[in-house]
Amino acid sequence: MLVLLMIPIALYSRSQFSRPPRTDEMRSLFPGIVYERKALSDPRPLMVHQIAIDLATPGIRPFVTPGVVALSPRGLETVARTVTEFVDEFDLQIGINANFFNPFREETPWDFYPHIGQSVNNLGQVTSNGNTYSPPQAGWSTVCFLPQNRVRFEQSGFCPKETEQAVAGNDFLMKDGKPVPPPPHIAPKDKPYSRTVIAIDKSGKTLWLILVDGKQLQYSEGLTYVEMSEYLERLGAETALNLDGGGSVTLAVQTPTGAKVLNAPIQSRIPMRERPIAAQLGFFAPKN
Repeated sequence: MLVLLMIPIALYSRSQFSRPPRTDEMRSLFPGIVYERKALSDPRPLMVHQIAIDLATPGIRPFVTPGVVALSPRGLETVARTVTEFVDEFDLQIGINANFFNPFREETPWDFYPHIGQSVNNLGQVTSNGNTYSPPQAGWSTVCFLPQNRVRFEQSGFCPKETEQAVAGNDFLMKDGKPVPPPPHIAPKDKPYSRTVIAIDKSGKTLWLILVDGKQLQYSEGLTYVEMSEYLERLGAETALNLDGGGSVTLAVQTPTGAKVLNAPIQSRIPMRERPIAAQLGFFAPKN
């Protein structure tokens, strides 16, 4: 029993040293895509990873995890994969986690669901290359990618017919350039958390993917809904949607040797361990 208890401690100790350093960094990843890492100390230790995408840059286009043939009573929508697997499989330049999903279970570092390749269903709309394989659902808002890299956020959860790619989240954090208060079921227990957010500026030309690491004491402890909204307001976001968070939060970039994680995901309490998830949002971009 003691040996079993020591396994998570050993894994944590080894993996925490491979996390990104708590230093600021800003660099161009690809034409039209800029990455910024911010090591903050207020209101608590934080690591913020921010991707700014110039949607007017030729060659940039979004791509969402495709579905699979229906095999279950509800219809198997897709199979779980990590974000790095997604980026490598579809030869993308960057990728992040997207929809909340089920089923999900996380008990121990070895007892969790889903594992890679296991069946999962998304919550809210998912559209890949014009094929909507996860239908809109009440309570799940969407970000819709239309032709010519036009982006629409739909609180109703229903994207326009011409939508080419779409993913869903739960709550708007910004609308009309102003922070949105936490919903009633969140407000009383609004606590720091790992977060993935997608946002756009007023012009509709700059798209941000913002990931905040969490659950890692003295390294990055996450942001509350209110704090995340305040950050987005300072950034200049017009509209922003909260995507799946917690252990799902992952940002990956393509490198000459394959996809590499840029943030510090944490699965089953082990830093730098990726969680297999249901849907990802990625981008093709011109290569340097």
